[in-house]
Amino acid sequence: MLYKDKIFSKVWFKDAALIVIGTFSLAVGMVFFIAPYKFVPGGVYGISIVIHHLLGTPIGLVSLCMDIPLLLIGIKVLGSKFGVKTFVGIVLTAVFVDTLGRIWGNDPLVEGDALLSGIFGGVLVGLGLGLVFRARATSGGTDIVAMILSKYTRLPLGQSLIYIDSAIVLIGLVAFRDWKIPLYSWLIIFITGKVIDTVVEGYSVNKVVMVISDKHEEIREKIIFNMERGGTYLNAQGMYEGADKKVIYTNISRRELPILLAYIRDIDPTAFVSVIDAHDVLGDGFKPLKEE
Repeated sequence: MLYKDKIFSKVWFKDAALIVIGTFSLAVGMVFFIAPYKFVPGGVYGISIVIHHLLGTPIGLVSLCMDIPLLLIGIKVLGSKFGVKTFVGIVLTAVFVDTLGRIWGNDPLVEGDALLSGIFGGVLVGLGLGLVFRARATSGGTDIVAMILSKYTRLPLGQSLIYIDSAIVLIGLVAFRDWKIPLYSWLIIFITGKVIDTVVEGYSVNKVVMVISDKHEEIREKIIFNMERGGTYLNAQGMYEGADKKVIYTNISRRELPILLAYIRDIDPTAFVSVIDAHDVLGDGFKPLKEE
């Protein structure tokens, strides 16, 4: 996506580092774990792996030759949604994949264990893509095709991407005539998606707690003075009797949750408490929202 980051600012360097590390992680997953076993993890790299094993072509170069036209078509059809970061990510991935391929060769890092290789390959590719997404770039390739398909068919973007990647996986079945390849490939796609979600959204170490209690003032004092946390009162109305209620909304760490629950249990055992995972909490007392 287009973002006007100040060149050589802290954010600019951070995003550049994320893209370099992310594309390198993606390349390591492809070269050491996925490509040697002929796995087809969707996307242009899935197609490139099939072509590589049939014709001996470089995986990165073939992917780059597909990615750049798709990027240009995406800009034409969808507008200027893809910036320099996406282009840099596409090129770096291709360079890393082919460089590592030349240095390492076609042998898997783990001989004779396709399952372990598929798992680690999916984790590394998901980590790489997640870091690229954190830098506010896209992975190009079939993501762009899915956006175009979604635009003209009104299919949800995620559903469009699943259809396209599944079709690419089946190309591997037709090419290699081995059912293990698509089965492993779908497993890799699933793992990759889960790791991307974890990297982009963050591992849940914070909790959102909502408390409904008639003794809200006493609970408030424990949160503010004992735990040194803040919170917000939400005005609510009970559905059963229509009585006015005060809802305490607060963010705490996972370590602090048992402490708060113990306070609430002592003050009002009949209180209603809802605990929700917070993938990221930004603001005072947590991660700063403003970046330099």
